Amino acid sequence: MEVVQPKDLGQYSGLAKKRVGELCRQKRIFNARNRVIGGDTEAWDVQVRDQKIKEATEKARNETFAAEMRQNDKITCILEGRERRDRKNLCKAINDFQQSYQKPETRREFDLSDPRSLKKDLLAWQSDKDVQNTVSGMQRFMGEDLNFHERKKFQEEQNREWFLQQQKEWKDARADLKRADDFYMKTRLQFDETAKHLQNLECATRKAVCAAVKEFNKSQVTESAERRSLEKKREQEGNLAEISNLLRGDLLSENPQQAASSFGPHRVVPDRWKGMARAQLEQIRLLQKQQVQEKLRVQEEERQRDMDWDRRRLQGARATLLSERQQQRQQRDLRRALDCSNLSLAKEQLLQKKHMKEACTNHVTEAYFTQFNTTSR
Repeated sequence: MEVVQPKDLGQYSGLAKKRVGELCRQKRIFNARNRVIGGDTEAWDVQVRDQKIKEATEKARNETFAAEMRQNDKITCILEGRERRDRKNLCKAINDFQQSYQKPETRREFDLSDPRSLKKDLLAWQSDKDVQNTVSGMQRFMGEDLNFHERKKFQEEQNREWFLQQQKEWKDARADLKRADDFYMKTRLQFDETAKHLQNLECATRKAVCAAVKEFNKSQVTESAERRSLEKKREQEGNLAEISNLLRGDLLSENPQQAASSFGPHRVVPDRWKGMARAQLEQIRLLQKQQVQEKLRVQEEERQRDMDWDRRRLQGARATLLSERQQQRQQRDLRRALDCSNLSLAKEQLLQKKHMKEACTNHVTEAYFTQFNTTSR
């Protein structure tokens, strides 16, 4: 019966781990769907991220185009409604204009197709002064001049009216010219008076401004002098107060309370600390002595513990040496038995090969096909 040693258990566990790792590696390599070995995963992640960014950009652009299309459709509907309304108003305006200014009776050829032409027609002859008596009507003839006296009287009256109208227009023109000259002179006088008044105002304003600037400058100089004297006085008072505070303060008097920190009694302010007191130094020396004694005690305990561990280590080494010698004797016995077994197996295998060579040659077995893809290396 073979005895299992701790070394054998370690070897077996290492072989089992290698076998499990090999199976996992084969699954990763031979599974084409989940295989990542041999591929650039970072590049794939970058491609996936770029594809997502591209899709998001395309989606945003499509949404922008859709919003613009909706806006353009809305604008188109508004423009079409406005165009229909304008066309309707234009047609209404054209109809109103035709009804108001393009009536049938205002046409040039309306007298030819007027249904009431007979009712509107005048008599053939009314008098010698009728303007409708044309040459073809044989009602008036050239040279008769039946209204000579009335025409001559009308012409004289018309000439007299024209002459009176010309006189009136000439008088009105002279009166208008005189009024224009008077208005021009009056306006020139007003402009001269206004310019003189503005010049006087400007001189007075300049004098007042100069006087005000002079007074302001004087007040500024006085105020500046007072301010400088006041600042100098305040500076002297501040210097005296600072000197007094320094002389009477804790800095020069070396008050230990001034170095106390607001973060705790174990903290001090470095720029105000003047050193430790005698009691504090004695306490520190006492603590140092205690620390030295404590360190010596700890070193003695460590020395005793090291001696104990050395003794145990020697005992363990002696026991390990004895167990190794026993294990070597067992391994020699196992080796002898294994050599005998291997020798017998070699003889049997040699006899089997001779028999296989004599019985059959060049036959393909399943071992030939199963030797592929058996390892990931």
